[in-house]
Amino acid sequence: MKNTIFFAVLLLFVLGCKTQQATQLDNKTESMIKGNWTITAVIFSGSDYFKVTSFELADSNCFVGSTWKFVSNNNKGEMKLNAEECPSFASPITWFINKEGNFVMKILNNEKAKKVNEGYILKVANLTENSFELIDKINVAGQWKDLTYQFEKN
Repeated sequence: MKNTIFFAVLLLFVLGCKTQQATQLDNKTESMIKGNWTITAVIFSGSDYFKVTSFELADSNCFVGSTWKFVSNNNKGEMKLNAEECPSFASPITWFINKEGNFVMKILNNEKAKKVNEGYILKVANLTENSFELIDKINVAGQWKDLTYQFEKN
């Protein structure tokens, strides 16, 4: 009898102390982004004076016309750069959107996600059924500036 009570109390304690998931996901926003998208513009107010390398891959202007696929049920996808006079690049990605409205992405470059230690955090903005923006914060001469990627649904 004592053992039964002890195990019942222990079970209640274990279930009551269940840890919360470290990252709360915004599943509604993720499902709105699901699908195939194209970057139609990259906006940076200082672009006449500075060249910005996006995602450590290419000049930010090379991302105009790039295609992106987002699968929301497993948070995978892919991106492809295909602008003329720019390096050609394609890679699978993993991504999610947290409750704070941040888009968190890893470019896998044919590696397993758990082996990729670096990623990118951008802010989701102006989300509609057919368009959205990802805003990256970049440091220019000690000041934080916005670099905005405008997406349109294919």
